[in-house]
Amino acid sequence: MQRSLKTFSELARRRRLISLAVAGACATFSAAQAQEASSATDSTTNAPSVIVTGIRASMQSTLNMKRNADGIVDGIVADDIGKFPDTNLAESLQRISGVSIDRSNGEGQKVTVRGLGPDFNLVLLNGRQMPTTDLSDLSGRSFDFSNLASEAISQLQVYKTGRADSPTGGIGATINVMTARPLDNPGMHSSVGVKAVKDTSNDHLPDMLKNQSVTPEFSGIYSNTSEDGRFGVGVSASYQKRASGFNRAGLANGYQGPYLGSDTTAGSTLPQPGQPGSQNITNRPGQNDLYSIPQNFGYGVNAIERQRTNGQLVLQFRPVKELTTTLDLTYSENKVQTKRDELSVWFGQTPTSTSTWPSGHVVSPLTYMETYQTPQDISVVGGDYATKTQNKSIGFNALWKASPTLRVEFDAHHSTAESGADSPFGSENNLSNASFSRGNTKIDFTHELPVLSMPAADLVNQPIQAAGSWFHNSWEKATVNQAQAKGNLQLLEASNLSFGVSYTDSTNRSTFSNVQNNTWGGATKPSDYPASIFQANPLGSYFNKLGGHDAPELFGSLYTFNFAQLRALTAQATGNAAGYLPNFASADTDRELKEKTSSGYLSFGTDWDTAIPFHSAIGARIERTKVTSVAQVLPGTAVVWVSQNELPITFAGNSYSTQDASYTNVLPSLNLDFDLRPDMKLRASAGSTIGRPRYDQLQGGLTLGTIGNVFTGGTASVGNPALKPVKSKNLDLSWEWYYDQQSVLSLAGFHKKMDNYAGQTVISQPLYNLHTPVGGAYYNAAIASGCTAADTNCLRNYILSHFDGQPGVQKTGVKSDGNLNGNITGLPTDPLMNFLTTTYANQKSATVKGAEINVQHMFGRSGFGVQANYTYVTSPTKYDNANTNDQFAILGLSNSANLVGIFENKDWSVRVAYNWRGEFLASTVDGGGRAAPVYTDAYGQTDVSIGYTYNKNLSFQVEAINLTDSTQRQHGRTQAATLNVTQAGPRYMVGARYKF
Repeated sequence: MQRSLKTFSELARRRRLISLAVAGACATFSAAQAQEASSATDSTTNAPSVIVTGIRASMQSTLNMKRNADGIVDGIVADDIGKFPDTNLAESLQRISGVSIDRSNGEGQKVTVRGLGPDFNLVLLNGRQMPTTDLSDLSGRSFDFSNLASEAISQLQVYKTGRADSPTGGIGATINVMTARPLDNPGMHSSVGVKAVKDTSNDHLPDMLKNQSVTPEFSGIYSNTSEDGRFGVGVSASYQKRASGFNRAGLANGYQGPYLGSDTTAGSTLPQPGQPGSQNITNRPGQNDLYSIPQNFGYGVNAIERQRTNGQLVLQFRPVKELTTTLDLTYSENKVQTKRDELSVWFGQTPTSTSTWPSGHVVSPLTYMETYQTPQDISVVGGDYATKTQNKSIGFNALWKASPTLRVEFDAHHSTAESGADSPFGSENNLSNASFSRGNTKIDFTHELPVLSMPAADLVNQPIQAAGSWFHNSWEKATVNQAQAKGNLQLLEASNLSFGVSYTDSTNRSTFSNVQNNTWGGATKPSDYPASIFQANPLGSYFNKLGGHDAPELFGSLYTFNFAQLRALTAQATGNAAGYLPNFASADTDRELKEKTSSGYLSFGTDWDTAIPFHSAIGARIERTKVTSVAQVLPGTAVVWVSQNELPITFAGNSYSTQDASYTNVLPSLNLDFDLRPDMKLRASAGSTIGRPRYDQLQGGLTLGTIGNVFTGGTASVGNPALKPVKSKNLDLSWEWYYDQQSVLSLAGFHKKMDNYAGQTVISQPLYNLHTPVGGAYYNAAIASGCTAADTNCLRNYILSHFDGQPGVQKTGVKSDGNLNGNITGLPTDPLMNFLTTTYANQKSATVKGAEINVQHMFGRSGFGVQANYTYVTSPTKYDNANTNDQFAILGLSNSANLVGIFENKDWSVRVAYNWRGEFLASTVDGGGRAAPVYTDAYGQTDVSIGYTYNKNLSFQVEAINLTDSTQRQHGRTQAATLNVTQAGPRYMVGARYKF
């Protein structure tokens, strides 16, 4: 039975009013409405302000947000963001239970919530859907938080349960980033801050790559209102420069295989017992065991310099107290310059290998060595490139209190995100050089750092010369135009009706071009370069945090070079100036994906006078989305065997294809919260949410990889514009005990049943009628002469020497290692080349369930406190490492935990924060394009911040990120199958802030 306001207990009445004030704004995902509602109600309820200072006050504000919202909501207010030693918002979000982050270069970049990866979490700015671009993850939906600084953000809200008024796209969570509004904090407020940043990862680089040792950060905030409270202006700006680096060792193309121990069909498998070479295998995998062998391995050092600029202007006008209008402009720019050098080798899977193996049914080698009849190449690779990402948004909001019972809001914005090259050398590039002097090559995986040894290597008598190269130019732009109208009508005095409509027009366009030289066997003579251009550096010193870096057998040198100088010399020596620069004039691929969504929602909330008072909110959202995909198709015309293992694809011509699709969703929601007693709540939520497919999953048009492999063929990818969004049916239960103003103990459980999951499938198929010389008549003649399938140098030498001048065969000379140079083109009579083609289909279902425990406690007035949480996530849909077929599994699923120690008094503020994330599946396709798992190992990191308040105006801060210098690792089908290990380093900051 519905109760009237007269029968409400005073506690329930105050609870609901506070809910309308503090969390009702969150329900409509509007910063203007949030702060307007808060200020309007504070005078009646004396509710605490959301924007506060001091750890205890901020903790209390966070609890109010959580306690008074419909559904399960967590968040962080401005003081928390400022107090945490966090580089950006992602690192702030990781402190919330159920939220874990992906790190890039030691910095938080993207978030995973309750086991659902970045693409299934929607990020809003002041309630608005934001575009996002990321050249490292072209056409993904995941928001890159590394573009945003945290200085000007008032609060972060994480909505873990669905509601009718929530925009769609977040199955894991909807994250609302809210910025300050001057009329909600009358008067003049301003401050400036400076920091000096020392990133020790920059010190662990070769001298040629090191950047500035200490870098600056500046920020300033100004807010002011007129005396009559009608006008307000807010300005914030920040500039951050960071010099950093990371060093990585690993198998960029993963492992070959897996092969069955009894397999005798593939030339790259281990000899069977009793066959020649089998005596060199220790503890050979059994006949029914699966084994994998390394394909390539390298050590790389990476120097990164970044400049991040953020700014926002807010203008507010309140002509009458019932109407507030807001115009805001937001800008961010993130510029990143990268220099890298790498030393790597390629394993040919020869039958003359020596290896040792662990026991087990799925294994990779402990040690693996190959012996060669002719010298092989040692690859010395370098890159020098830069990118720039800009985000721009202009928005208008009008909030009108039409009557004491009706509020109406209109909001519109135009926002763009654009990423592209910021270097004359493109968005990414690679100059590959080689010394053809490698004999026996061994890799030892028994150390934390895999140890590569090449005792016969002789780079003095066989100097480094130019080999292949590629210059990429990637560009991506996303645009969102959105208009929203919403309202809230109070019915009687205990119920309210929320309603709204919205229209969103989003576009994502990406282009890509590649200029590649396939002279992997050698394009120049050593005499073309001065002897000083390649500088030897002690390789082991760049991995000194990893066991094995000081192994005596480790190859001792990593070579660096000046990229611009070597590029110019190579272009001059080859007479091919245009071949060593990116193509800015045209694109090899050009894709555009448009989504137009119309939606409406209705939600009814009321309080009930029962034995246990409770509040209910029931609603539904309906959406109609139209998808249009336009894609440029670049057909392949030929396959050319140019060097030992490489089969580049020749392209010619292009055309465009257009495909349309549409879908409609009705998404119901029910949220209940029960007042078990004044300090205790029980919540229950049920509803449906959707997560839209990635743009590259939707975009039509077949894309071929630019280079194939003798053993595995080619790679390709194609999207599916008709993909439906993943639809999740969600159940949530939460118990919350607010036993003190700044303390809480909560338990939560969740269950998500997802359908229409776009499973990634790899299909082996011929494309564009492309024929490969591998397996053709010339190839078979070479096999008949005594060459083996694994000895590609023997095969090429035979074909080039016996069939030069015949159709498809052209010998161009002799390489420095004595092998012949030339091109062998696939003929119409040769076999069709198979391409490992990645595509997507709505054919998967999955269930994710888990639990969260969260405690926040302040020890009386001692100033000490603790925050701790743990999230357990599981799914029956797991990757089977013993299954060699294509598999579907949920990416990013992992347990996570946080432990934060706190101390605060009038002068000092200290936090020590430990964040941990368990092992998770990062990909079901490895670097070589094969269907294979990539797991990220468990990772823990400790951060510290110390603040000292000198007086009411001046304060100082000292911060440390990754204080314990943790390293990261990824592995394959078994824990021992190292794919890569990464070492970075701690980061230290010293700063001061002055308030006017």
